[in-house]
Amino acid sequence: MLADLVARGCSGAIRTLTGARALWQGCAPSSDHRVYYGNHASHGDFVLIWSSLPVQLRRQVRPVAAAEYWQRDGLRRYLIHAVFNGVLIERERTARQQDPIACLCQAVDEGNSLILFPEGTRNPEEGVLPFKSGIYHLARQRPELEFVPVWIDNLKRVMPKGRWLPLPLLCTTTFGEPLRLNAGEDKQQFLDRARDALMSLDPQLARSSA
Repeated sequence: MLADLVARGCSGAIRTLTGARALWQGCAPSSDHRVYYGNHASHGDFVLIWSSLPVQLRRQVRPVAAAEYWQRDGLRRYLIHAVFNGVLIERERTARQQDPIACLCQAVDEGNSLILFPEGTRNPEEGVLPFKSGIYHLARQRPELEFVPVWIDNLKRVMPKGRWLPLPLLCTTTFGEPLRLNAGEDKQQFLDRARDALMSLDPQLARSSA
């Protein structure tokens, strides 16, 4: 009960602070197994995507997060485990005790969808960094998954790195058309196609090409 109340509070707070709007341009909300993948600018990214989903879907959608960040103290551990039911990934290869892709596959096999950020780290600049290969290996292991690009607009400016108080700017989460790994598609082709699908949702790119 407490975790549910905290989850609702976090969702309400970020939606109030950012005036967040969810734009479903390429698909509709669904209980199908999906991977929602977005551009990564702040630690609030997954909360914004999670909060943009209908309430009835949120408990079956798990954010993928860095273990070394979210295990640092009791509050973070409580939030990521009890409130958001996150899937923690060990990013340091030399210290790994579990295979990251196996962890993601297990979460999917248990009936969950995922939220992840294929850039692997927060992007300090505008645009999108090259994708890490994890999203491709997950697609190979679970080809039935739909991969839904989600463009987060303005959150980097609302909550820039090192700032605790948000700035009053509106944010949007734009959900694009789902894609799957094509037969015979190699790693780089899939990564490029997934990245292009995400970048095509950037409203600044749309305005500049108009």
